[in-house]
Amino acid sequence: QVQLAESGGGLVQPGDSLRLSCTASGGTFNIFSMAWFRQVPEKEREFVASIHWAGAGSSTFYADSVKGRFTVSRDNVKNTLYLQMNSLKPEDTAMYVCAAEPRYISLKSPTSSDYDFWGQGMQVTVSS
Repeated sequence: QVQLAESGGGLVQPGDSLRLSCTASGGTFNIFSMAWFRQVPEKEREFVASIHWAGAGSSTFYADSVKGRFTVSRDNVKNTLYLQMNSLKPEDTAMYVCAAEPRYISLKSPTSSDYDFWGQGMQVTVSS
């Protein structure tokens, strides 16, 4: 069973930056896609960013709301997914959760049902 552990959340002011990390353990050899979603109370999980790989190749996708501000990346040696968040806005406030999927799905508009494994989530609060 793949396990995902997030870190890096916190309270920041508008315009600040944060870097979220998600370290995968377990059957990571079977993971071909990883993503960040976010969720606020009374709403469904919202796709933020994803990265997908097959061998040496990879692709990334971003929600329109974060494009140009957030960057998703992966450290192959550490089995860690990152989300660099710049120019944070109050509307970015949410619980950010890491997800993994044992398929190279490479979806531009995924939903939470497209991913099988989930972390516990980390709160990001952007407030002045």
